[in-house]
Formats: sequence, structure tokens, C-alpha cells
Amino acid sequence: MSESEPGTPSFEMTWSSTTSSGYCSQEDSDSELEQYFTARTSFIRKPHKDKDEQIDWEKPVLTQAEIEQKIKEYNSQINSNLFMTLNKDGSYTGFIKVQLKLIRPVSVPASKKAPSIQDAKKVPRSQAVKRRTSFYLPKDTVKHLHIISRTRASEVIEALLKKFTVVDNPRKFALFERVEKDDQVYLRKLSDEEQPLRLRLLAGPSEKVLSFVLKENETGEVNWDAFSMPELHNFLRILQREEEEHVRQILQKYARCRQKMQEALTTRTPG
Repeated sequence: MSESEPGTPSFEMTWSSTTSSGYCSQEDSDSELEQYFTARTSFIRKPHKDKDEQIDWEKPVLTQAEIEQKIKEYNSQINSNLFMTLNKDGSYTGFIKVQLKLIRPVSVPASKKAPSIQDAKKVPRSQAVKRRTSFYLPKDTVKHLHIISRTRASEVIEALLKKFTVVDNPRKFALFERVEKDDQVYLRKLSDEEQPLRLRLLAGPSEKVLSFVLKENETGEVNWDAFSMPELHNFLRILQREEEEHVRQILQKYARCRQKMQEALTTRTPG
């Protein structure tokens, strides 16, 4: 890996799986946009299977000597060539594995085939794309990223999207720290400035102690600025449709109650 300038993120990705088919056209057609979102989108929040509870997330600050010792210990515990390397400037490089657990489809530039690794390297994220194709990433896709200790969580997200030529706003996604403890799974969303490789070094190579997951950025507040105009119009249609369905169900409920009351009245005689 070539040396990186200070402050400049360094990325290299190895691919452990490929994108599958699962395409659905998403050009300028409202009906196609509707199919795109209604397949997986709902404004009614669903319970999460993974737990997000209070555990000790505090991380110690290591001295340079402690970092060197940690890297030696880390490399002695792995059974692959995914070693960490200490650089002359005090930084270090290594690999993190990210599991993509995305519920909704992602948007890529419209093409006749799924984006290959070569295509992903050719298309810049800044390129304006009007015609898009949406597809579901394979379930539990895993990617290995070769990064430097200064690489931030937000840069990891951008690198993953760039490799897939995903044109969705990076703010739609979040990187999570996943911990298994006492047969329970705990999740914590990383802030933009956190350094995933530092977390990997502190935790060691065990995936049960620490793993990284990319998910939709579903906080209590939706960042509507991250969506395009067609997406927002479609959300309004979905909202109206769900509202109409709830109203219909409530009216049916009270109509049934009213009918039962009227039936009870007709079977009774006054007095």
C-alpha cells in the first residue's frame, strides 16, 4: 500500500462477494418509483431485533508504546494475512470487515448490468446521475476495507458507496459497532469522526468482541434533505395511502360494533 499524506484517507478494498441481480428500473416513471419504495418502505416503525442498550462503550487512549504492543498482540492472534502495520509517522494501517445489512434497495447509475469492480473504480461519486437503477444488495454482504488509523467512520461509508457506485446520499447510511455479550447483541452508531481501525485494534480480531455493520441511518428524526424530489413525492403518496388504510380499518371497526349493537337491540323486547 502506498504511503498516504497526513489527513488524507487511504482506502483499498478486497471483495469477498459479488452483487447479485435484483434490479428494478427506477428512471423517471412515477409508477416505477412507486414500486421501488413500496417494496420495503413504511412510515410505521418496526421493532429492531438487535438490542441498543447501555454497556461500557468507553475506549482508552493509548500511548505510542501501547499501540506498538497492541499491534504485535493483534497480529499474533489472526490466522490470515490481514495484518496491521505500524507506519513511521506513528499511524497504522490494517483491515476492517463491514457487514452490509440494508433493508431498502440502493440507487446506482442506470446500466444493463450490475456494477462490476471495474465499473465501480471508473465512475466518480460526484458525477451527476439523472437516470438510476435500484437493486437490493445481497443479504449480509461482507466487505474488507484496507484503511489507515486516521480514517473516519464517515469516510468508510463513502468508500463503501463509491465501490458499489451507489449514488444515494451517504447521510442515509450509518456505521454501527456490534458487540456480542452474554448471548445478547448490542449496537452503537459511530459518530462521523470515530476511527474504526482504532476500535478494531482495541478490541482485537474477534468478531464477537467487535464487528462493524452498515445500516440505514434511521434515527428518531428523518433527514429529508437527503432525498430527491421524486423520492419525497413518493413518500407523500405512501403516507397518504397508509393514512387512508388506517381510516378504512377504523371505520370498519366501528361499523361492526354498530351492527352488533343494532342486532342486540332487535332481539330484545322493550320493558
